Parts: sequence; structure tokens; C-alpha cells
Amino acid sequence: MTIQEAQQEVDKWIKTIGVRYFSELTNMTILTEEVGELARIMARTYGDQSFKKSDLDKNLADEMADVLWVLICLANQTGVDLTEALKKNIEKKTNRDKERHLNNDKLK
Repeated sequence: MTIQEAQQEVDKWIKTIGVRYFSELTNMTILTEEVGELARIMARTYGDQSFKKSDLDKNLADEMADVLWVLICLANQTGVDLTEALKKNIEKKTNRDKERHLNNDKLK
């Protein structure tokens, strides 16, 4: 599935099953919640924290997909073409950082 197809699929789902988009502010808050849930799993899986019983049924891939879902909702609501945005962002980072990371002794 391409990013454009994902945006279309989420839009179709929202308009048929989800009834309508939540407001942009609500979705921004939900995005923050979802990132927090992802961070919790990351901290327990790759960091120093141990799992609580309530965390054991959490799935890393599913939490990442939740973050992506809400981000796509926000993009759809605000008219952002994520494919174009990502292409421009990669170009920006390439131009800005093409020498920076190669010269970073911490990465060698």
C-alpha cells in the first residue's frame, strides 16, 4: 500500500464506518496519546523499565499503526499530501545533512 492509498483508505473508512473525522484538535490529542502508548512499549522493550501486567498485551506494530492512522487522519483533514510532504522532507534532510552525519565522530 502506498502512502497515497493509505490516505484514501483511511478517508473511506472514516466516512463509512467512523461517521466523520474527529476535530483536528481532538485528533492531535489522540496522536499524542498514541505516541505515549508507543513510547511506553519502547521503554519497556528496549529501555530499562519492566513490563506491568497491563502492558503485556500491547503490540509494538499495532501501536505504530495507531500513530500512523491518526497522523493520516490529520493529514487528510488539513489537506496534506503525505507522499509529497515526505519527498520534500527527505530532500530537505539530504541537503542539510549530507556532510553532517559523515563527519560525526559519534556515528563512526
